[in-house]
Amino acid sequence: MRRTAPRAAAAAVAEPEPEQTAAPAPGPAPAAAAQPLRTEFEFELPRGYVDDSGTVHRHGVMRLATARDELVPLRDMRVQENPAYLSVVLLGRVITRLGTLPLVHDGVVENMFASDLAFLQDFYRQVNAEGHTRAAVTCPHCEEPFEVELGGSRLGES
Repeated sequence: MRRTAPRAAAAAVAEPEPEQTAAPAPGPAPAAAAQPLRTEFEFELPRGYVDDSGTVHRHGVMRLATARDELVPLRDMRVQENPAYLSVVLLGRVITRLGTLPLVHDGVVENMFASDLAFLQDFYRQVNAEGHTRAAVTCPHCEEPFEVELGGSRLGES
């Protein structure tokens, strides 16, 4: 006599096995809450751009650069004649606001003080290469993690 029925009945009544979940892949721990991607970054120029009427513009906004932003200036005749002009044309594309100016373009950037141009070149690298202007660090004394601003306590200062 075969006893297949009780086994089948027992299998039908048995609770399903819990699903196996794969162990998380090794690597950095996920952030507690995913932060949205920042595409615009405010800055304050060390000296400020002086327009034709004598108004000083210091507060501005720079957006993340796209591949197009970095490629288009390479076709500009001014850049082909003088590669140092690349940063002027590039910054003219990615600075979206500066004070109360209605439009920011390479002509504005080329009339900035050298210290402001150097600041903007550094700020561009921080924003586009590292993706942010803050760095996570750990206190050497208490070992508590915290963030520091790479550009100093206020943008434009070191």
